[in-house]
Amino acid sequence: MLIVKGHRKRVCSGTTRRDLLRAGGLGLFGLSTAQLLAAEQVRQSPAHLQGLTSGDDFPAGRAKSVLFVYLFGGPSQLETLDLKPEASAELRGPFLPIASRTPGLRICEHLQRTAALSNRFAVIRSMAHPHNDHNACHYIQTGHKWTRSAENGSDVNARPTDWPSMGSVVEYVSQHSADGLQRTFPDYVYLPNRLGHLQGYDRTGQYAGWLGNAYNALATDIRRRSSSDNPFFRECTDEELDFRIKGLVSRDEVSLDRLDRRRSLIQQFDAARRSVDQQRSFGGYDALQSRALDLVTSDQIRSALDIQRESAALRDRYGRHLFGQSVLMGRRMIEAGCRFVTVIWDAPDGYSWDSHQHSNDLRDHLLPKFDQSFAALLTDMEDRGLLDETLVVVVGEMGRTPKPTAAWGRGHWSYCFPAILAGAGIRGGITYGASDKDAAYPVADPVSPEDLAATIYDCLGISHEIQIPDAQGRPTTILEGGQPLRSLFG
Repeated sequence: MLIVKGHRKRVCSGTTRRDLLRAGGLGLFGLSTAQLLAAEQVRQSPAHLQGLTSGDDFPAGRAKSVLFVYLFGGPSQLETLDLKPEASAELRGPFLPIASRTPGLRICEHLQRTAALSNRFAVIRSMAHPHNDHNACHYIQTGHKWTRSAENGSDVNARPTDWPSMGSVVEYVSQHSADGLQRTFPDYVYLPNRLGHLQGYDRTGQYAGWLGNAYNALATDIRRRSSSDNPFFRECTDEELDFRIKGLVSRDEVSLDRLDRRRSLIQQFDAARRSVDQQRSFGGYDALQSRALDLVTSDQIRSALDIQRESAALRDRYGRHLFGQSVLMGRRMIEAGCRFVTVIWDAPDGYSWDSHQHSNDLRDHLLPKFDQSFAALLTDMEDRGLLDETLVVVVGEMGRTPKPTAAWGRGHWSYCFPAILAGAGIRGGITYGASDKDAAYPVADPVSPEDLAATIYDCLGISHEIQIPDAQGRPTTILEGGQPLRSLFG
């Protein structure tokens, strides 16, 4: 399902522009796709899209795409990639360290496959920021601090005034490129569901915000069986793993004569619209309408979203749980031409990586399933020649407290946590930054979410200093600070 929020803008008749666009979209291809393509696009291609490329001293566009793997809730640094076996028994945790292929990197015993592949990725051990709760999902996905806590700390849901996600900025740049509206595949995809939707939230950071709904991700909508179900912790059936977007249907399901009739309805709508809007303030809609028709009959999209086209053996390698199959679908989206794919491990149980309670879920589900899927992803992408042109990022919004609870859970801790970067020229087998003896604070090379975002943009060949129009049309730099970590690249 496609879920889109945005501003309501009224035309001179008193009817909202969104209502007009929705009415037209319903005649052709259904509400969900209409919300994606007939969203607000008041601002036209800006003449002041300044500083697009990364700079002469760094090869622009090392990556064609980004696969952003987001482990919502905050994986523990002490139970994953920054173990401290010399720390006191009170702090070091229940898991043993094992050797990796990276000098000085001690990895958890439940990440054996990841440890064996560490020569193919870099580990940042010094991610840090001061926003110590889950609303940092905005910070991690946008590169901008969350500013609503003082106003209403309990409001975790997205607003149209939020900063745009990195994926939405990439979608914006793509749509405003020379062939933007001719592209037949979206450049921002979100899998397997919108962040928070399995808990009843619509968390911030994943949308285009003030940039406009036209730059929201194409999002799939895999659901759980019941309020107590966690599909990330179990095998899923093919019936559950229906990644197809509602509204994107096959030619067999919508015959061409029906499309012709619906196209006629759209033409009637257009005539009425033109009488309402003599000033043509919706100038870009005809191009979007054409793109909608391409999407609705797109063999490319329908094929890419059909996970059953993968071999049973490869699907087993990724794992038949929701995370594994979503990571595999993420690879399919990259292969189909998408530039920014986000794959999330959400918290349908309210905890998951937000492991306050105990370490059993880490041992039995979280670590082994991540280990399986991440290792399968790296080897699969390398085998297909995709890793050289795809930046893979793995990160949560924070880490966990050095001091555990009595039941060996850990609280929120945003002051030091890890991230993984692979592909697109990243030097494998290295670490960046270092934490203190308790993995509590960086002691070398702290990395902010702004730095991480700048690195991602830079690797895509997009300068982190470009300006795009805000909701009032004012040129706005996409990042406020942050420097690309160019030393990570070979």
